[in-house]
Amino acid sequence: MSKNKIKIKKGISVAAGIMMVMTSLTGCAQSSLSEKVEVELVSYKPEAVAAFEKIAERFNETHDDIHLTIDSPNEAMTILKTRFIREDYPDIVGIGGDINYSNFLDADLFMDISDLEEIGMVKQSYLDIDKQLEFVPQEGTYALPYAANAAGILYNKDMFDEHGWTIPETWDEFLALCDEIEASGIQPLYLGYKDTWTCLAPWNALAVGLSDPDTCNQVNMGNLTFTEAYRETAEKIKVLLDYAEPNPYAYGYNDACTAFARGQSAMYPIGSYAIPQIKSVNPTMNIDSFTFPANEAEEDNVLNSGIDLQFCVMKNCENKEAVYEVLRFLYEDETIQIYLDEQGGITCKEGDFDIPAELEGMRAYIENDRMADFQDHHYPSEMSVDAMIQTYLLDDSETATDTFLERFDTDWKRYNRDLIRKVQQYQTK
Repeated sequence: MSKNKIKIKKGISVAAGIMMVMTSLTGCAQSSLSEKVEVELVSYKPEAVAAFEKIAERFNETHDDIHLTIDSPNEAMTILKTRFIREDYPDIVGIGGDINYSNFLDADLFMDISDLEEIGMVKQSYLDIDKQLEFVPQEGTYALPYAANAAGILYNKDMFDEHGWTIPETWDEFLALCDEIEASGIQPLYLGYKDTWTCLAPWNALAVGLSDPDTCNQVNMGNLTFTEAYRETAEKIKVLLDYAEPNPYAYGYNDACTAFARGQSAMYPIGSYAIPQIKSVNPTMNIDSFTFPANEAEEDNVLNSGIDLQFCVMKNCENKEAVYEVLRFLYEDETIQIYLDEQGGITCKEGDFDIPAELEGMRAYIENDRMADFQDHHYPSEMSVDAMIQTYLLDDSETATDTFLERFDTDWKRYNRDLIRKVQQYQTK
């Protein structure tokens, strides 16, 4: 054999040996990496990125066997729906308790997490809310409610203290207060109805006290009509116009927040989500709130509170044990407090948590679990109920309420045909 051939053969042998060593080392590295389970959580709240970064960092520092990645992209719901179509599922999704949750659950995408111990730590109202969001009754529990918001009346506490105004507990007391504020030369309410979605704030806060939480489901079953269920809500939301800024349809959400922050009204019927926007205009404003006194008796009033964030496990998740460890960590008091410190709101977990100063006036309702979900969490987006309400409020005719309620019933049947059929088929089983 020639010397050149011997050299080539030796070279090949050395190269093969090196490759075997590298393969062995790579295999060791892969084996080491594979020991750490990757858990991906996609949240629909891009505004909570800072909180989730802190939470993920804290988790990863304290867990050697699991790595948690939390992504909070813009247009998260669109991204999630696209990924679901491609069957590219994360392990956990963080979404609100609304129609999207209902649709995903109905599509059989979520795992039953009834065996997660933390479910027993959730306030009953929020477990009830999730059950009411089921199109048809499901066995099991499919979400871990995390944080909630509240909607009612925000008020200028310094202004109230200065004038000695009393917080109303009934509808008549509320109207009397509005008259008293108006008589002092101050505008009682600011509405900002140019942005149609703002019409839903007082609508929801009134409706939770004047109609049943399962109103939409009862309509789907054929046991009720919106004409029956929503008449008092429709009549009372009209009355608010008498105490609001002239032509509220000329001013939007930002205008209303700014006007309230500058003392141009004593009250603002909106949710707790507006507080950061108001404080951005007037950081030192002394804000408090109270439950919308929709009824003639205080004991009939209900706080409008919905699930702003909850965690659901995808049904095809292959790492249930690791995912449950993440959920247990998320539900530790210290972790929840990190989120609340950044985002505010109300925890869905039972326990001794601070209530934001701006929601102090709602404390009794929160602590006594006197809460019900936003009615619009059950409305299909295609129905554009916010625009329907705005159109109704602009209608000064004597038949405005009847026209509005009849349209509500008609459009509901139009946009919920398949759902109504499914619900009624379930009833006949």
